Formats: sequence, C-alpha cells, structure tokens
Amino acid sequence: MTARRDDATGGRAAVVATLLAAVGPALLFAPVFGVAPLLLPLGLVLVTGLGVAEACRHWPALVPWRALLVLVVGLLALVEALLFPTTTSGLPTGETIRALAAGLTDSWQLTLQSTWPARADPELLLFVPLAALAAATIALELLSRLRRPLLALLPGLAVLGLSQAYVALTGPTAMLAAFGFAVVAAVLLASAAEAGPVTRRPVVAVLLVVLSVGGAVLGAVTDPVDRPVYSLKDKQFAPLPPERVASPLDELTDHLLTPDDEVLTYSTDAPVDRWRLVVLDQFNGVTWTPSVQPRRLGTALPPAPAVTVPATEHTAHVEYADTEGPWLPSQALPAAVTGLAPLVDETSGTLLVPGRSGPVSYDLSWWEPTVRSDVLAGAAVDPTARTGFGDLGQVPDGIAELAGKAVRDTRPAFQTALVLERYLRENYALATGADLPSGSGWPQLRTFLLDTRRGTTEQFAAAYVVLARMIGLPARIAVGFKASGAGEDVAVRGGDVLAWPEVAVEGVGWVPLDPAGTPSGTGVRPRGLAEVTEQARESLPPPEQLHDPELREDAPTDRDPDDGDEFVLPVVETVVALGGVLVLWALGMPLARCARGWHRRRRPGARAVVGAWAEARDRLRAHGIPFTAGMTVRDLAGAARPHVDPSVVTGLDTLARTVDVALWSRTGLTRTTADEAWSAVREVRRGLSRRPWPVRLRAALNPRTLLPPGPLP
Repeated sequence: MTARRDDATGGRAAVVATLLAAVGPALLFAPVFGVAPLLLPLGLVLVTGLGVAEACRHWPALVPWRALLVLVVGLLALVEALLFPTTTSGLPTGETIRALAAGLTDSWQLTLQSTWPARADPELLLFVPLAALAAATIALELLSRLRRPLLALLPGLAVLGLSQAYVALTGPTAMLAAFGFAVVAAVLLASAAEAGPVTRRPVVAVLLVVLSVGGAVLGAVTDPVDRPVYSLKDKQFAPLPPERVASPLDELTDHLLTPDDEVLTYSTDAPVDRWRLVVLDQFNGVTWTPSVQPRRLGTALPPAPAVTVPATEHTAHVEYADTEGPWLPSQALPAAVTGLAPLVDETSGTLLVPGRSGPVSYDLSWWEPTVRSDVLAGAAVDPTARTGFGDLGQVPDGIAELAGKAVRDTRPAFQTALVLERYLRENYALATGADLPSGSGWPQLRTFLLDTRRGTTEQFAAAYVVLARMIGLPARIAVGFKASGAGEDVAVRGGDVLAWPEVAVEGVGWVPLDPAGTPSGTGVRPRGLAEVTEQARESLPPPEQLHDPELREDAPTDRDPDDGDEFVLPVVETVVALGGVLVLWALGMPLARCARGWHRRRRPGARAVVGAWAEARDRLRAHGIPFTAGMTVRDLAGAARPHVDPSVVTGLDTLARTVDVALWSRTGLTRTTADEAWSAVREVRRGLSRRPWPVRLRAALNPRTLLPPGPLP
C-alpha cells in the first residue's frame, strides 16, 4: 500500500477537514483569552499538520514518522511563537523545556485562577495550543491508519468538551458553534473514500449535521442565556502564601502618629476622593478580617454584576512607597492594571501582590458608577450583599437598642444608611492628638458607643457596620487613605489614613460613607459618586420628619405572577425556535428518505425488490404523480408518462419486469434481480432530477410521502 493511499483517506479535503475538526474547537476558548491571542498558535498547529501530511504524501518514507513529525514541528513552532525569550539563538533551552512542562501541568489551572479575559501570557495560554496539537496528531493517525473518519472526530470533540468545561456556550452562539463543527464533520465523512459503503456516507453526514443543529437549537430555545452555567472556574482561586500579614485596620493608629510620612503619589484627572487598601467584612467579636478569594487579574474587568447604572472608566498612575504587606491602593471597581500582575478579589475589588517587597509603580483603571442624587437617595439596599457576613459574635447589652434608636426603627434603605451616618456624626467626636484609642472589637466598640463617644475612624467605621447589620443594612469596612481629587503627582501622607463603612445599594454597588465626618484637608468639593452622596446627605429630612422611605416606581419589587401583566412575546427566542424548526425540516426530510431507502434495500430476497417498487412509488408521489391503492408498476408508469421525463418511464418498465420475476417467476430470484430493481430506482430518480427546481424542492420537503398509502410497506 502506498503512502499516498495511506495518507488521510479521501485526500487533501479529508486532511483539511480532520485538522479543522481537531483544531477548530480550541477557538471556543475565545471567551477566556479573546480571539486574537489564539489565532497565531492555533494557526501554527493547523499549518504544521497540513505541512507534515503533504510531506508524507510526497515522500512515502516519512509516513511511519508522521505523528512524531507533527509533534516535534508543532512544538518548535509554538516555542518560537510563545516561548522565544526562553530560547538561545532560537534554539530551545532547559528553561524552554520547563516552560513546556508547565504548560502541560500548570497553565490550565492558572487560567482557572484568573479573571477572564485572561492575560495572553504563555504560562496561561500554552495548554490550549498544546491540546490542539495533541488532538491534530491523534486525529490524523486515526483517519490515515484506521480509516475511520468518525473516530478522527473524537480528539476534536475532546478539545470541545474541555473548552465547554471552562466556559459553556449558550443560545445562538452555541448553535453556530455546533453547526460549524457539524459542517466540518460532514465534509470529512463525505470525502473519506474508505469510510464505509457509499450509500451510508451521506446518511451519516446529514445525520450528524441534523443532530448537532437540532441539539443546539433546542438548547438555544430552552436554556436562557443569562442562566448561571457551571464552570471549572467556579471553585478555583489563586492560593495565598502562608505569610503573617498585619491588617491595615490595626496599623491605622500608627499612621496617624506619623502624619507627615509620604505613603503614595498619584496622577489622574479623575474625581478621586479616597484610595482603598482592603475590605474587611468578617467579624467574630474580636477582630475584623477580609474574606478574600483572589484571582489573577486578567486583561480587564467589567463593572460588578450588581452595578446596573452606567459606569465611567477612569485611569491613574500610582506610585506606592509602603513596603509592608501585599495590599495595593485601588478603587472599588478596578478594571485593569498595567505594570504589575496583581491578584484581585472580584467581590471587594481588593488588589494584592503576595510577597511584595519595596515600592511599586503601576497604572490603574477603574469604573465609577454614574447616578443622580435623587435616585441614590431613594434607592433600596442590595439584600443579596448580606450573604457570607456571618454573625456579630456576643453583642453587648444596649447596642441593639442603640441601633434601633439611631434610625428611629425605619425600614432598611439607603436613606436609613444616611440617617445612621448622621446620628454618629452628631453624637460622637473624632479623636485627635497623641492619645488615640485603638481596637475595633466589642470591648472597644462598647466603650466608644456607650461611654466615651470618642474615637478614630477605626471605631467610627466598625461601630457603623455592626449597627447597620443589626438593622438589616448590608455594610462592610474599607481601609485606605483620603485623596485630594485630580492632579499630577498628588501626595498622600500617613495623616490621610482612613477607615470608612460601605453600604451595598441596589444597582449602584458599594457606596462609601463617612460617619466620622473627616475633613477633606483641601477644601475641594468632592466629585463623582462622592459628590452625589453628599447631595443625598443634604436632602435628608430632619430627624423629627423621618419616616419609612417610599420605594421608587422603577425599584424592583416582589410581584405576583398573576397580577394581570401583559404577556410579552420573547421575539428572539421565537425567531430562533422557528428557524430551528425550518432547519430541522429542511434537513430531516431528506435524511428520513435516505434512511427509509437504506432499510428497504437491505431486506432479504424478494422483499428487496418490493422495497424498490415502494421506493419508486413514493418518489413519484412526492412529485405529485397520482397513485391509488391497487395500482401496479405498469399502471404507475402510465399515470406518470404525461408528466415526467421518458427515462422515468423506462426505469419503471425495468422495475416492473423485476417485480414480475420476484413475485411470479417459477425459477425464482437470481443474485442480480434486487440489484436490477434498485438500478431501475436510480434511473427513476435521475429522470425526476430533470424536473424544474421548484417542483423538486416541494418534493424534497413533502412530508406526506413518508407514510405509504396502501398495503405495500
């Protein structure tokens, strides 16, 4: 057997289809990395497979080494494209081998531990082209050596399954992906010369297309696009090294005692009023801790899902001089960081670099929610933000009564949050000087709330959060520094350290508050969300006029599903469903006829000849030729004569003779009788193919002929 015959059954078309089926599914990692970073490495894998297959076609001696050649050439191409910095004069080194090994063992997990779109770094991206290269190598061998094109599809399906484990496609996107893979698979099956009996290849190909498209359409219609989809990423987070890190909340007093030490500088034209280091949302009665679930920050983060109002993106250059701890100055909704590769807690927006030592410099982009003051003042709190807070430990006597008194037992809303803030501002004093209280556990908070009524922003923030949680407000502590607005090389010093509470507002996200009433130090009026919050404070009614805030008309409420709302037709889903039905009809009718003909032809003895007669009869019925029960083959030929090509009548005459032999001849059937009958059927079909295309289209989509009119099976 020659190498030309051994190579990819069906020739170049089968090779191309095999490689596309193996490599193409790797493009479904586009939601993880984006399309552009995948094109070059996957293109190299595809070209490598085509090049090696063509070389084996011209030089038969290479055929036994085909799999090894694909792997070696593919790996060298990926090394040059992705790992060139690890090479010496373009040649792999020990570092290159270690990077490839990490691509096999670690890169898939590092990607799961990243936000998406992930950075297109080789240490993350490498597992995708390596999986595609392995799939292409195996698929070529299955196609060429085993001559089983269906088996050659399995490696590509494995890559497809891996991509869906990362991020599952839904809706029309899934339908398009399934249709694309099915078309490639159909081309492979149709072009493989040794795939099986000739009559079965089109049936299998069409069946694959119909099943793929049908399944995708069904999924697109029944599976909502916004439904949470399980992903391997859900439980994967970047591990934090076991290092002892002091909480910035515990260091707040130390910063206040060295107020002139420069901590950071920044340059921006954005309305910055504070820089946050860490968010603390867990309290056991003694200490406050962050519930950090960090991921490697990818190329960009969108606004948090809880933020439904418009958001504006801002940027700043930050130089952070503090050398202690992993925390980095950030904003509530970070979007991207350049100059560093930090970890990010997506829930709180906290940025951190474990093991950091020395000053750092980076560019930060973030989102700033845009909302009107009247909308914010009348907004509800976000009840989903309360999950995961846990309890408050052993609450001292008198604290719960104080919480209700502070807000006059009004319903939880953002207005209630402002009322609690005003109560602390008016009834408690911000400590200054050298004798500063410290600590934020229940003993210190009880002293602050019930006795001294004097504290730093640490006590104000912690007291606010515990009181807010008691009355149903989702609140947490943030620690960072006051800022002075926009400017170039704006300095932030130790005296600007600040702790503040944040309240989760429906549609807006976490809104910072200032119960201590800390002065800005610059006299500059705040901008952005801070300005809107200040306007909401100014519109707050006096204490004696407080009442439960009214829900806005556009605020979400619990609604009765039977309240008589007008039914809204899901237009997109309906169009997709109708389109899916039409596709299934257009592909399913020819498939059903092919399957019926295949079954009839494989009947034994005279039943195969009778099956040929039934097949010819149903083909003519589909074209509108009148037929009644009891008609013979010759009767049908006479009825068809005025309407069809003469070759159809000739084929029916031949079929009539074979039917006579099968049913009435004393000599019985010969080995060629059934073949002659089905040859006559093919002649009938060729004659019908000469009819006008509208007639042929109606015949192809006519469902009535799938049911026989008479006693014939």
